[in-house]
Amino acid sequence: MIPLLSVIVPFHNVEPYITECLKSLAAQSLDDLEVVLVDDGSLDGARRVAEDFAAADPRFVLVTQRNQGPGPARNAGIRVARGTYLAFADADDVVPPEAYERMIGKLAETGSDLACGAVGRLVDGVLEESTLHEKVFRRPVLCTHITDKQVLVRDRTVWNKVYRRDFWERAGLTFPAGIYEDVPVAMQAHVLAGSVDMLGEVVYHWRRREEGEDSITQRRNELSNLNERLAAIRSVRVFLDERAPELLDGFDALVLEKDILFLFQALERCEEPGPLLDLARAWVAELGPGAVAAAPSLRRLELHLMTRGLVAELRKVRDFRRARAESGTRVVPRGWRTTGWYGDYPFFRDRRLRIPDEVFDARDELKLLARVDSCAWTGAEYRVRGELAVHRVDRRIDRMNLWLSDGRRKVPLEVSRTGRGGFVTAFDPARLAGGGPTWRLQARTETRGLVLKGWCRDGEAGGTWRFTVPGWSRTGMDIPQ
Repeated sequence: MIPLLSVIVPFHNVEPYITECLKSLAAQSLDDLEVVLVDDGSLDGARRVAEDFAAADPRFVLVTQRNQGPGPARNAGIRVARGTYLAFADADDVVPPEAYERMIGKLAETGSDLACGAVGRLVDGVLEESTLHEKVFRRPVLCTHITDKQVLVRDRTVWNKVYRRDFWERAGLTFPAGIYEDVPVAMQAHVLAGSVDMLGEVVYHWRRREEGEDSITQRRNELSNLNERLAAIRSVRVFLDERAPELLDGFDALVLEKDILFLFQALERCEEPGPLLDLARAWVAELGPGAVAAAPSLRRLELHLMTRGLVAELRKVRDFRRARAESGTRVVPRGWRTTGWYGDYPFFRDRRLRIPDEVFDARDELKLLARVDSCAWTGAEYRVRGELAVHRVDRRIDRMNLWLSDGRRKVPLEVSRTGRGGFVTAFDPARLAGGGPTWRLQARTETRGLVLKGWCRDGEAGGTWRFTVPGWSRTGMDIPQ
C-alpha cells in the first residue's frame, strides 16, 4: 500500500534528542504515513535508536549514507519515499500530534500545492514563539500565494510544511549541499506553488540546542558558516530576481533584520576582524540599492560602522541596543527652520567620526500612540478621556486635534488638554444624525513640525475604539460606551 504521507528525517549525532522526535512522529493522528530515517553517517547512538524504531514499527524505514550533510540526506530520503505527500522533520525537533492531519486536510479541501503553519521554539522544555516566523501565521489563509501574501517571505524553513509529491517533482525541487540548504528550497516552493494554505496553528516545535558538536548555536558565527549563509542568500536573490522580483525588497529587509545579526555577533567576539569585515562588505553589497536606506536607523548605524571597519564603535552600539531592549531608544529633534528627528544613539553628537545625519534619521519610524481610556454619558453628552503620545519621543505635544469619522463624514471635536498628552472631549450624539451606525475617533498631532495621524485604540480591549450610535444597534438595543 502506498502511504498517504512520507516524512523525511535526516539525522547525524543527535542521540540526546532523536527518541523524542521519533515518538512524536509515531504518535501522529494521521496513521497512514511512513517515516524515512536517513542516517547521515552518524557516529553516536542515534543510529541504534533509529534501528529500534524501524524494528518495532513497520512505518519506519532506515536508509544509510556516508556523511554529506542535511541537504543530500533529505534528497536520499525523497528517492526512497513513496507517499502522495512529503514532509520534513529534523531529528532534534518535535511534531505536534495533529500537525500533519491538519495540513493534509487543508490540501485535500483546497487543492493547493503546499500547506504551512506556525512554529513554536522549544527552549529548555518550554514552548515559545519562533521569532524567525513571527508575524506570519497570525490567522489562517487558504489558497493564497507569496506574491499576494508577501509576509510569507519570512517563512524560510521546510519542516513546518506538507508538500504534494507531484508538485515537488513538477517544480524540480532538490536540496543543495551546505548548512542552509532549506532556505533556497523553501523560497522556491513558495514562488513556484500555484497556491498555498496557511494554518494559524503551531505545526512544528523547533528545538534550540545549546550543546552538541553540530549545534547551530555554537557554529553560526564561524567564518565558514557565515560564508555558507551568504551563498544561500545569493541563491535566493538570483532566483527571486528571475521569478518574483517584487519579493526582493522584503527578502533584503529580512536579511538585514535576522541574518546580519550573526555577522555582528562574530565581530563582537573575534580577535582578528579582517576576514569578517571583508565578508560583511560582501553581504551588504549583495543587497538591493535601497535595502540599507530602508532599514531602521539603529540598524543603519550598525551597518555604517561595520562597513567602515569601526569594530570598537560597533561593539559599543551593540551594547547600547541590548541595554535599551526593553525601554526603547529615544528620538530627538534637531534644527529650527527645518527640524529633523534623529535616533539619540552613541556617536550622534560625535563629529569626529563624520557619520552623516541621514544614518540617524528616524522620522519615518515615529508613530502616534492614541488611546481612549473612558467614555461616559453625562445626561447631555458623551465625555471621552484619553491619551496621545509619540512613540520614542519624550516631548510635550504642541497641538492636537480630534474628530469622529464613520468613513464618509468627519465631525470635529473640541479638545481640552490634561497634562502632557491627556485629552478630554465631548459630543452630543445628535451631531452624528444621518451618519453611519459606527464611528471611530481619529487624532492628529503636531510637534516641532512633525505631523502624525492615527485612530484611537481602546485602552482596555486593545483594538480600534468604536462608538455605536444609540438606536443603531443590530440587536435593537442601545450600546452605552
